[in-house]
Amino acid sequence: MEAELERLTAKIRACRICVDNPVGRPLPHEPRPVLLPSSSARILLAGQAPGTKVHLSGMPFTDASGDRLRSWLGVSTDEFYDTEKFAIVPMGFCFPGQDAKGGDLQPRRECAPAWRAPLMALMPQIDLVLTIGSYAQSWHMVAAQRASLTETVRDWRAIWDTPASLKVLPLPHPSWRNSGWLKQNPWFEMDLLPFLRSEIRYRIA
Repeated sequence: MEAELERLTAKIRACRICVDNPVGRPLPHEPRPVLLPSSSARILLAGQAPGTKVHLSGMPFTDASGDRLRSWLGVSTDEFYDTEKFAIVPMGFCFPGQDAKGGDLQPRRECAPAWRAPLMALMPQIDLVLTIGSYAQSWHMVAAQRASLTETVRDWRAIWDTPASLKVLPLPHPSWRNSGWLKQNPWFEMDLLPFLRSEIRYRIA
């Protein structure tokens, strides 16, 4: 299984679908798929897509969003990038570019249909998925996703209590653009984060 995952990861890192056979406009720069799958980690961080800093570094969450996410999880940088502890697989593997206002575009539509199901099949040990943002929630929480991201995250207890072999916790994106959301929803830091950190410690101990 580990060798199969390594072969698939190598294929993904060489992927050029969004340039050679794009859905809509092609990627406006050279592809640089960024992901850290794992054959042993129990926790999957299902993010959105790399930003500009991650595109340059080639490592996921090497930016302010990553700093905030690590704070939410209560883990060190070394723990975060330890693939024995975490698999980090965004919905889109390449930086999608920016819109006219300087915001990141949505994840490329080619990635998930081409690669996500095969990746998940080769990571059967995952028993907790942290869905970071609405795109990950749409894929991993089809039955549980509510009408809005806020409603989905607010209903995390009911989602958690739903019988399932694969537990899912919805999170907002840790971008600085969501600082206003965090102020408007103080229950997230008071209620959800302590529970999240306890589940993280249980799985990476």
